Amino acid sequence: MEMQLREAGDLVADWIERSMVFVTDPWFFFQIVAAVLLLVASKLVGRRLEGGLEDQARAIRGHPGLLRVIVATLRRVDWIVFVVLMFLLVTVLRATTWPSRSWLLSLVLWLALAWVVVSIASRVIRNRLAARLVGWAVWIYAALVILGFDTRAAALLDRLALPIGEARLSALTLLKAAVLLTLALWIAGAIGSYLDERVQQSKDLTPSIRVLVGKVLKFGLVVTGGAIALTSVGVDLTAFTVFSGAVGVGLGFGLQKVVSNFVSGIIMLTDKSIKPGDTISVGETFGWIRELRARFVSVVTRDGREYLIPNEDFVTQRVINWSFSDELVRLDVTFGVSYDCDPHQVSALAIEAAMGVGRVDVDRRPVCWLTGFGESSLDFVLRFWIHDPQQGLTNVRGKVFLALWDAFKENGIKIPYPHREVLIRRGTREAAPSARSSRADDPTLD
Repeated sequence: MEMQLREAGDLVADWIERSMVFVTDPWFFFQIVAAVLLLVASKLVGRRLEGGLEDQARAIRGHPGLLRVIVATLRRVDWIVFVVLMFLLVTVLRATTWPSRSWLLSLVLWLALAWVVVSIASRVIRNRLAARLVGWAVWIYAALVILGFDTRAAALLDRLALPIGEARLSALTLLKAAVLLTLALWIAGAIGSYLDERVQQSKDLTPSIRVLVGKVLKFGLVVTGGAIALTSVGVDLTAFTVFSGAVGVGLGFGLQKVVSNFVSGIIMLTDKSIKPGDTISVGETFGWIRELRARFVSVVTRDGREYLIPNEDFVTQRVINWSFSDELVRLDVTFGVSYDCDPHQVSALAIEAAMGVGRVDVDRRPVCWLTGFGESSLDFVLRFWIHDPQQGLTNVRGKVFLALWDAFKENGIKIPYPHREVLIRRGTREAAPSARSSRADDPTLD
Protein backbone atom coordinates (compact mmCIF):
# COMPACT_ATOMS: atom_id res chain seq x y z
CA MET A 1 0.00 0.00 0.00
CA GLU A 2 2.86 2.41 0.82
CA MET A 3 4.42 1.80 -2.58
CA GLN A 4 1.12 2.46 -4.32
CA LEU A 5 0.66 5.73 -2.46
CA ARG A 6 4.24 6.71 -3.34
CA GLU A 7 3.54 6.08 -7.02
CA ALA A 8 0.41 8.20 -6.84
CA GLY A 9 2.41 11.01 -5.21
CA ASP A 10 5.08 10.77 -7.89
CA LEU A 11 2.41 10.99 -10.57
CA VAL A 12 0.92 14.16 -9.09
CA ALA A 13 4.38 15.72 -8.59
CA ASP A 14 5.31 15.00 -12.21
CA TRP A 15 2.11 16.63 -13.43
CA ILE A 16 2.73 19.72 -11.26
CA GLU A 17 6.33 20.00 -12.49
CA ARG A 18 5.30 19.88 -16.13
CA SER A 19 2.48 22.35 -15.52
CA MET A 20 4.85 24.94 -14.03
CA VAL A 21 6.41 25.37 -17.45
CA PHE A 22 3.14 26.66 -18.84
CA VAL A 23 2.24 28.70 -15.77
CA THR A 24 5.26 30.96 -16.23
CA ASP A 25 4.16 31.81 -19.77
CA PRO A 26 2.42 35.24 -20.06
CA TRP A 27 -0.11 33.76 -22.47
CA PHE A 28 -1.25 31.48 -19.64
CA PHE A 29 -2.59 34.44 -17.66
CA PHE A 30 -4.12 35.89 -20.83
CA GLN A 31 -6.07 32.68 -21.41
CA ILE A 32 -7.26 32.62 -17.79
CA VAL A 33 -8.48 36.22 -17.97
CA ALA A 34 -10.16 35.59 -21.33
CA ALA A 35 -11.95 32.49 -20.02
CA VAL A 36 -13.20 34.35 -16.90
CA LEU A 37 -14.46 37.32 -18.96
CA LEU A 38 -16.28 35.04 -21.38
CA LEU A 39 -17.85 33.13 -18.47
CA VAL A 40 -19.16 36.35 -16.90
CA ALA A 41 -20.51 37.56 -20.24
CA SER A 42 -22.23 34.24 -20.90
CA LYS A 43 -23.87 34.32 -17.45
CA LEU A 44 -25.31 37.77 -18.15
CA VAL A 45 -26.58 36.82 -21.58
CA GLY A 46 -27.93 33.47 -20.35
CA ARG A 47 -30.07 35.09 -17.65
CA ARG A 48 -31.85 37.24 -20.22
CA LEU A 49 -32.42 34.40 -22.67
CA GLU A 50 -33.47 31.72 -20.19
CA GLY A 51 -36.65 33.36 -18.85
CA GLY A 52 -38.28 34.14 -22.18
CA LEU A 53 -37.34 30.89 -23.86
CA GLU A 54 -38.49 28.74 -20.93
CA ASP A 55 -41.94 30.41 -20.91
CA GLN A 56 -42.33 29.57 -24.59
CA ALA A 57 -41.11 26.00 -24.07
CA ARG A 58 -43.63 25.32 -21.30
CA ALA A 59 -46.42 25.98 -23.80
CA ILE A 60 -45.68 22.53 -25.24
CA ARG A 61 -48.41 20.07 -24.27
CA GLY A 62 -48.61 16.30 -24.59
CA HIS A 63 -44.85 15.59 -24.66
CA PRO A 64 -43.54 15.59 -21.07
CA GLY A 65 -40.27 13.83 -21.97
CA LEU A 66 -39.42 16.33 -24.71
CA LEU A 67 -40.40 19.23 -22.44
CA ARG A 68 -38.09 17.97 -19.68
CA VAL A 69 -35.11 17.83 -22.07
CA ILE A 70 -35.90 21.28 -23.52
CA VAL A 71 -36.19 22.86 -20.08
CA ALA A 72 -32.91 21.21 -19.00
CA THR A 73 -31.25 22.65 -22.10
CA LEU A 74 -32.62 26.13 -21.49
CA ARG A 75 -31.43 26.10 -17.87
CA ARG A 76 -27.90 25.61 -19.20
CA VAL A 77 -28.15 28.23 -21.90
CA ASP A 78 -25.40 30.25 -20.16
CA TRP A 79 -22.99 27.34 -20.57
CA ILE A 80 -24.07 26.90 -24.18
CA VAL A 81 -23.33 30.60 -24.81
CA PHE A 82 -19.97 30.15 -23.05
CA VAL A 83 -19.08 27.21 -25.31
CA VAL A 84 -20.02 29.19 -28.42
CA LEU A 85 -17.97 32.24 -27.38
CA MET A 86 -15.04 30.06 -26.38
CA PHE A 87 -15.15 28.26 -29.72
CA LEU A 88 -15.07 31.57 -31.58
CA LEU A 89 -12.13 32.82 -29.49
CA VAL A 90 -10.13 29.62 -29.95
CA THR A 91 -10.80 29.71 -33.69
CA VAL A 92 -9.55 33.28 -33.93
CA LEU A 93 -6.43 32.56 -31.86
CA ARG A 94 -5.61 29.45 -33.86
CA ALA A 95 -5.86 31.47 -37.07
CA THR A 96 -3.78 34.44 -35.87
CA THR A 97 -1.17 32.99 -33.50
CA TRP A 98 0.54 29.79 -32.40
CA PRO A 99 -1.60 26.88 -31.10
CA SER A 100 0.49 26.80 -27.91
CA ARG A 101 -1.00 30.16 -26.95
CA SER A 102 -4.57 28.76 -26.87
CA TRP A 103 -4.04 25.27 -25.38
CA LEU A 104 -5.68 26.17 -22.04
CA LEU A 105 -8.68 27.70 -23.78
CA SER A 106 -9.02 24.51 -25.85
CA LEU A 107 -9.05 22.40 -22.68
CA VAL A 108 -11.66 24.65 -21.10
CA LEU A 109 -13.72 24.51 -24.30
CA TRP A 110 -13.75 20.69 -24.36
CA LEU A 111 -14.46 20.44 -20.64
CA ALA A 112 -17.35 22.89 -20.90
CA LEU A 113 -18.74 21.13 -23.96
CA ALA A 114 -18.55 17.77 -22.17
CA TRP A 115 -20.34 19.25 -19.15
CA VAL A 116 -23.16 20.67 -21.30
CA VAL A 117 -23.71 17.38 -23.13
CA VAL A 118 -23.54 15.23 -19.99
CA SER A 119 -25.75 17.48 -17.86
CA ILE A 120 -28.47 17.59 -20.52
CA ALA A 121 -28.27 13.87 -21.36
CA SER A 122 -28.48 12.91 -17.67
CA ARG A 123 -31.95 14.48 -17.49
CA VAL A 124 -33.24 11.29 -19.07
CA ILE A 125 -33.01 9.90 -15.53
CA ARG A 126 -36.03 11.21 -13.61
CA ASN A 127 -34.47 10.86 -10.17
CA ARG A 128 -32.57 14.09 -9.55
CA LEU A 129 -30.00 12.59 -7.18
CA ALA A 130 -29.24 9.70 -9.54
CA ALA A 131 -29.07 12.12 -12.49
CA ARG A 132 -26.53 14.30 -10.68
CA LEU A 133 -24.39 11.33 -9.63
CA VAL A 134 -24.36 9.92 -13.15
CA GLY A 135 -23.65 13.34 -14.65
CA TRP A 136 -20.69 14.02 -12.39
CA ALA A 137 -19.27 10.52 -12.86
CA VAL A 138 -19.44 10.69 -16.66
CA TRP A 139 -18.01 14.21 -16.70
CA ILE A 140 -15.08 13.22 -14.48
CA TYR A 141 -14.27 10.36 -16.83
CA ALA A 142 -14.55 12.68 -19.83
CA ALA A 143 -12.28 15.20 -18.09
CA LEU A 144 -9.65 12.52 -17.46
CA VAL A 145 -9.77 11.57 -21.14
CA ILE A 146 -9.52 15.21 -22.26
CA LEU A 147 -6.60 15.90 -19.93
CA GLY A 148 -4.88 12.65 -20.95
CA PHE A 149 -4.92 11.13 -17.45
CA ASP A 150 -7.28 8.21 -18.18
CA THR A 151 -4.50 5.64 -18.72
CA ARG A 152 -2.56 6.71 -15.63
CA ALA A 153 -5.70 6.81 -13.49
CA ALA A 154 -6.65 3.33 -14.66
CA ALA A 155 -3.19 2.04 -13.85
CA LEU A 156 -3.33 3.61 -10.41
CA LEU A 157 -6.75 2.09 -9.64
CA ASP A 158 -5.54 -1.29 -10.89
CA ARG A 159 -2.62 -1.17 -8.44
CA LEU A 160 -5.05 -0.63 -5.53
CA ALA A 161 -5.93 -4.30 -5.25
CA LEU A 162 -6.91 -6.69 -2.48
CA PRO A 163 -6.02 -10.37 -2.88
CA ILE A 164 -8.88 -12.73 -2.01
CA GLY A 165 -7.59 -16.29 -2.13
CA GLU A 166 -6.42 -16.93 -5.66
CA ALA A 167 -8.40 -13.98 -7.03
CA ARG A 168 -7.29 -10.35 -7.16
CA LEU A 169 -9.90 -7.66 -6.56
CA SER A 170 -8.75 -4.20 -7.64
CA ALA A 171 -10.44 -0.83 -7.38
CA LEU A 172 -10.56 -0.65 -11.18
CA THR A 173 -12.46 -3.95 -11.33
CA LEU A 174 -14.95 -2.74 -8.74
CA LEU A 175 -15.47 0.51 -10.59
CA LYS A 176 -15.99 -1.23 -13.93
CA ALA A 177 -18.35 -3.74 -12.33
CA ALA A 178 -20.41 -0.96 -10.72
CA VAL A 179 -20.66 1.02 -13.94
CA LEU A 180 -21.47 -1.96 -16.16
CA LEU A 181 -23.89 -3.43 -13.64
CA THR A 182 -25.77 -0.14 -13.31
CA LEU A 183 -25.89 0.29 -17.07
CA ALA A 184 -26.97 -3.31 -17.66
CA LEU A 185 -29.72 -3.15 -15.05
CA TRP A 186 -31.00 0.15 -16.44
CA ILE A 187 -31.10 -1.21 -20.00
CA ALA A 188 -32.72 -4.45 -18.81
CA GLY A 189 -35.34 -2.48 -16.86
CA ALA A 190 -36.10 -0.25 -19.84
CA ILE A 191 -36.43 -3.20 -22.23
CA GLY A 192 -38.51 -5.11 -19.67
CA SER A 193 -40.89 -2.18 -19.22
CA TYR A 194 -41.28 -1.83 -22.98
CA LEU A 195 -42.00 -5.54 -23.42
CA ASP A 196 -44.38 -5.47 -20.44
CA GLU A 197 -46.37 -2.66 -22.06
CA ARG A 198 -46.56 -4.64 -25.30
CA VAL A 199 -47.75 -7.74 -23.45
CA GLN A 200 -50.38 -5.76 -21.50
CA GLN A 201 -51.82 -4.52 -24.82
CA SER A 202 -52.30 -8.08 -26.08
CA LYS A 203 -55.96 -9.07 -26.26
CA ASP A 204 -55.25 -12.78 -26.78
CA LEU A 205 -53.99 -13.28 -23.21
CA THR A 206 -55.98 -13.14 -19.99
CA PRO A 207 -55.15 -10.33 -17.51
CA SER A 208 -53.48 -12.77 -15.11
CA ILE A 209 -51.29 -14.29 -17.83
CA ARG A 210 -50.33 -10.82 -19.05
CA VAL A 211 -49.16 -9.82 -15.57
CA LEU A 212 -47.29 -13.12 -15.11
CA VAL A 213 -45.53 -12.89 -18.48
CA GLY A 214 -44.56 -9.26 -17.86
CA LYS A 215 -43.04 -10.00 -14.45
CA VAL A 216 -41.16 -13.06 -15.74
CA LEU A 217 -39.71 -11.02 -18.61
CA LYS A 218 -38.57 -8.23 -16.29
CA PHE A 219 -37.03 -10.62 -13.77
CA GLY A 220 -35.29 -12.67 -16.46
CA LEU A 221 -33.84 -9.61 -18.21
CA VAL A 222 -32.53 -8.16 -14.93
CA VAL A 223 -30.83 -11.44 -13.96
CA THR A 224 -29.37 -11.87 -17.45
CA GLY A 225 -28.11 -8.28 -17.58
CA GLY A 226 -26.48 -8.58 -14.17
CA ALA A 227 -24.77 -11.85 -15.11
CA ILE A 228 -23.46 -10.40 -18.40
CA ALA A 229 -22.13 -7.27 -16.66
CA LEU A 230 -20.28 -9.25 -13.98
CA THR A 231 -18.88 -11.74 -16.48
CA SER A 232 -17.62 -8.97 -18.78
CA VAL A 233 -15.32 -7.61 -16.06
CA GLY A 234 -13.91 -11.04 -15.29
CA VAL A 235 -15.93 -11.85 -12.16
CA ASP A 236 -16.33 -15.60 -11.70
CA LEU A 237 -19.99 -16.26 -10.94
CA THR A 238 -19.12 -19.46 -9.11
CA ALA A 239 -17.66 -17.25 -6.39
CA PHE A 240 -21.20 -16.32 -5.43
CA THR A 241 -21.91 -19.79 -4.05
CA VAL A 242 -20.93 -18.62 -0.57
CA PHE A 243 -23.09 -15.55 -1.00
CA SER A 244 -26.04 -17.66 -2.13
CA GLY A 245 -25.63 -19.80 0.96
CA ALA A 246 -25.68 -16.71 3.14
CA VAL A 247 -28.79 -15.52 1.33
CA GLY A 248 -30.40 -18.90 2.01
CA VAL A 249 -29.70 -18.52 5.72
CA GLY A 250 -31.12 -15.01 5.61
CA LEU A 251 -34.26 -16.30 3.92
CA GLY A 252 -34.69 -18.81 6.70
CA PHE A 253 -34.44 -16.16 9.42
CA GLY A 254 -35.60 -12.76 8.27
CA LEU A 255 -36.73 -12.79 4.63
CA GLN A 256 -39.28 -15.59 4.73
CA LYS A 257 -42.16 -13.10 4.52
CA VAL A 258 -40.70 -11.47 1.42
CA VAL A 259 -40.22 -14.81 -0.29
CA SER A 260 -43.65 -15.97 0.84
CA ASN A 261 -45.30 -12.91 -0.70
CA PHE A 262 -43.31 -13.36 -3.92
CA VAL A 263 -44.24 -17.05 -4.24
CA SER A 264 -47.86 -16.29 -3.31
CA GLY A 265 -47.98 -13.70 -6.10
CA ILE A 266 -46.77 -16.27 -8.63
CA ILE A 267 -49.35 -18.79 -7.37
CA MET A 268 -52.18 -16.25 -7.73
CA LEU A 269 -51.11 -15.39 -11.27
CA THR A 270 -50.82 -19.05 -12.19
CA ASP A 271 -54.18 -20.25 -10.84
CA LYS A 272 -55.90 -17.01 -11.99
CA SER A 273 -57.69 -16.59 -8.68
CA ILE A 274 -57.59 -12.80 -8.95
CA LYS A 275 -56.77 -10.39 -11.75
CA PRO A 276 -56.70 -6.61 -12.28
CA GLY A 277 -60.22 -5.22 -12.30
CA ASP A 278 -61.75 -7.87 -10.02
CA THR A 279 -64.01 -6.75 -7.19
CA ILE A 280 -62.95 -8.45 -3.98
CA SER A 281 -63.49 -8.45 -0.23
CA VAL A 282 -60.60 -9.26 2.11
CA GLY A 283 -61.52 -8.96 5.76
CA GLU A 284 -63.14 -5.54 6.13
CA THR A 285 -61.68 -4.21 2.86
CA PHE A 286 -64.02 -4.05 -0.15
CA GLY A 287 -62.79 -2.68 -3.47
CA TRP A 288 -61.39 -3.54 -6.86
CA ILE A 289 -57.88 -4.62 -7.82
CA ARG A 290 -55.87 -1.93 -9.55
CA GLU A 291 -52.50 -3.66 -9.90
CA LEU A 292 -50.69 -6.88 -9.02
CA ARG A 293 -47.12 -6.45 -7.77
CA ALA A 294 -44.39 -8.90 -6.80
CA ARG A 295 -45.00 -8.33 -3.07
CA PHE A 296 -48.50 -6.89 -2.71
CA VAL A 297 -51.84 -6.28 -4.41
CA SER A 298 -53.17 -2.75 -4.83
CA VAL A 299 -56.88 -2.61 -3.85
CA VAL A 300 -58.83 0.64 -4.29
CA THR A 301 -61.95 1.16 -2.20
CA ARG A 302 -65.00 3.27 -2.94
CA ASP A 303 -63.73 6.13 -0.76
CA GLY A 304 -60.55 6.47 -2.86
CA ARG A 305 -58.20 4.76 -0.42
CA GLU A 306 -55.62 2.40 -1.85
CA TYR A 307 -54.72 -0.60 0.30
CA LEU A 308 -51.47 -2.47 -0.35
CA ILE A 309 -52.37 -5.97 0.82
CA PRO A 310 -49.57 -8.60 0.96
CA ASN A 311 -49.93 -11.46 -1.50
CA GLU A 312 -49.76 -13.97 1.32
CA ASP A 313 -53.13 -12.79 2.67
CA PHE A 314 -54.84 -13.77 -0.59
CA VAL A 315 -53.53 -17.32 -0.25
CA THR A 316 -53.97 -17.93 3.49
CA GLN A 317 -57.13 -15.91 4.24
CA ARG A 318 -60.71 -16.07 3.06
CA VAL A 319 -61.17 -13.89 -0.03
CA ILE A 320 -64.49 -13.05 -1.69
CA ASN A 321 -64.07 -12.45 -5.42
CA TRP A 322 -67.29 -10.85 -6.62
CA SER A 323 -66.27 -11.18 -10.26
CA PHE A 324 -64.31 -14.45 -10.36
CA SER A 325 -66.42 -16.30 -12.96
CA ASP A 326 -68.54 -13.33 -14.08
CA GLU A 327 -69.35 -9.81 -12.91
CA LEU A 328 -73.01 -10.47 -12.10
CA VAL A 329 -73.75 -10.08 -8.37
CA ARG A 330 -77.09 -10.69 -6.66
CA LEU A 331 -78.20 -8.29 -3.94
CA ASP A 332 -81.04 -8.59 -1.41
CA VAL A 333 -83.24 -5.80 -0.07
CA THR A 334 -85.60 -6.56 2.81
CA PHE A 335 -88.67 -4.49 3.72
CA GLY A 336 -92.08 -4.76 5.37
CA VAL A 337 -95.60 -3.44 4.63
CA SER A 338 -98.83 -3.17 6.55
CA TYR A 339 -101.17 -6.16 6.96
CA ASP A 340 -103.86 -4.16 5.17
CA CYS A 341 -101.92 -4.32 1.88
CA ASP A 342 -102.28 -6.93 -0.85
CA PRO A 343 -99.02 -8.97 -0.93
CA HIS A 344 -99.47 -9.77 -4.64
CA GLN A 345 -99.67 -6.08 -5.49
CA VAL A 346 -96.68 -5.32 -3.23
CA SER A 347 -94.57 -7.97 -4.98
CA ALA A 348 -95.44 -6.66 -8.44
CA LEU A 349 -94.74 -3.04 -7.48
CA ALA A 350 -91.37 -3.97 -5.92
CA ILE A 351 -90.24 -5.81 -9.06
CA GLU A 352 -91.30 -2.93 -11.29
CA ALA A 353 -89.53 -0.39 -9.06
CA ALA A 354 -86.28 -2.40 -9.06
CA MET A 355 -86.30 -2.70 -12.84
CA GLY A 356 -86.50 1.08 -13.08
CA VAL A 357 -83.05 1.49 -11.46
CA GLY A 358 -80.35 1.86 -14.11
CA ARG A 359 -77.74 -0.48 -12.64
CA VAL A 360 -80.15 -3.39 -12.13
CA ASP A 361 -79.77 -6.09 -14.78
CA VAL A 362 -83.16 -6.37 -16.51
CA ASP A 363 -82.15 -9.52 -18.39
CA ARG A 364 -82.31 -11.37 -15.09
CA ARG A 365 -85.70 -10.27 -13.86
CA PRO A 366 -85.82 -9.33 -10.15
CA VAL A 367 -87.95 -11.45 -7.84
CA CYS A 368 -89.83 -10.52 -4.66
CA TRP A 369 -90.96 -13.10 -2.09
CA LEU A 370 -93.05 -12.95 1.03
CA THR A 371 -90.77 -14.32 3.73
CA GLY A 372 -92.88 -14.15 6.89
CA PHE A 373 -95.61 -12.62 9.00
CA GLY A 374 -93.87 -10.25 11.36
CA GLU A 375 -95.13 -8.71 14.58
CA SER A 376 -96.37 -5.59 12.84
CA SER A 377 -95.73 -6.11 9.09
CA LEU A 378 -95.64 -8.50 6.16
CA ASP A 379 -91.95 -9.20 5.53
CA PHE A 380 -90.60 -9.30 1.95
CA VAL A 381 -87.21 -9.82 0.30
CA LEU A 382 -86.43 -8.27 -3.10
CA ARG A 383 -83.59 -9.91 -5.04
CA PHE A 384 -81.98 -8.38 -8.11
CA TRP A 385 -78.72 -8.63 -10.10
CA ILE A 386 -76.12 -6.02 -11.00
CA HIS A 387 -73.19 -6.34 -13.41
CA ASP A 388 -70.83 -3.64 -12.08
CA PRO A 389 -70.06 -4.30 -8.39
CA GLN A 390 -66.94 -2.16 -8.59
CA GLN A 391 -69.25 0.87 -8.76
CA GLY A 392 -70.43 0.14 -5.21
CA LEU A 393 -73.20 -1.81 -3.49
CA THR A 394 -74.62 0.64 -0.94
CA ASN A 395 -75.52 3.21 -3.58
CA VAL A 396 -77.52 0.78 -5.71
CA ARG A 397 -79.37 -0.49 -2.63
CA GLY A 398 -80.16 3.12 -1.75
CA LYS A 399 -81.58 3.77 -5.22
CA VAL A 400 -83.77 0.65 -4.99
CA PHE A 401 -85.09 1.73 -1.57
CA LEU A 402 -85.95 5.16 -2.99
CA ALA A 403 -87.73 3.52 -5.95
CA LEU A 404 -89.72 1.34 -3.51
CA TRP A 405 -90.66 4.39 -1.44
CA ASP A 406 -91.93 6.27 -4.49
CA ALA A 407 -93.88 3.26 -5.79
CA PHE A 408 -95.49 2.50 -2.41
CA LYS A 409 -96.38 6.14 -1.77
CA GLU A 410 -97.99 6.46 -5.18
CA ASN A 411 -100.11 3.32 -4.73
CA GLY A 412 -101.05 3.79 -1.10
CA ILE A 413 -98.89 1.00 0.30
CA LYS A 414 -98.10 1.76 3.94
CA ILE A 415 -94.97 0.85 5.80
CA PRO A 416 -96.09 0.29 9.40
CA TYR A 417 -94.44 1.48 12.55
CA PRO A 418 -93.87 -1.10 15.29
CA HIS A 419 -96.63 -0.92 17.97
CA ARG A 420 -96.03 -1.40 21.69
CA GLU A 421 -98.67 -1.52 24.45
CA VAL A 422 -97.71 -0.33 27.92
CA LEU A 423 -100.07 -1.37 30.78
CA ILE A 424 -99.96 0.64 34.02
CA ARG A 425 -101.73 -0.90 37.00
CA ARG A 426 -102.80 1.28 39.94
CA GLY A 427 -103.76 0.46 43.58
CA THR A 428 -101.09 -2.15 44.27
CA ARG A 429 -99.28 0.09 46.76
CA GLU A 430 -102.49 0.75 48.86
CA ALA A 431 -103.41 -2.90 49.08
CA ALA A 432 -100.14 -3.93 50.61
CA PRO A 433 -100.39 -1.85 53.86
CA SER A 434 -104.00 -2.97 54.49
CA ALA A 435 -102.96 -6.54 54.16
CA ARG A 436 -100.16 -6.05 56.66
CA SER A 437 -102.48 -4.27 59.16
CA SER A 438 -105.17 -6.98 59.02
CA ARG A 439 -102.52 -9.58 59.65
CA ALA A 440 -101.29 -7.71 62.73
CA ASP A 441 -104.86 -7.42 64.26
CA ASP A 442 -105.66 -11.10 63.94
CA PRO A 443 -104.95 -12.80 67.34
CA THR A 444 -105.06 -16.26 65.86
CA LEU A 445 -101.70 -15.58 64.14
CA ASP A 446 -99.78 -15.25 67.43
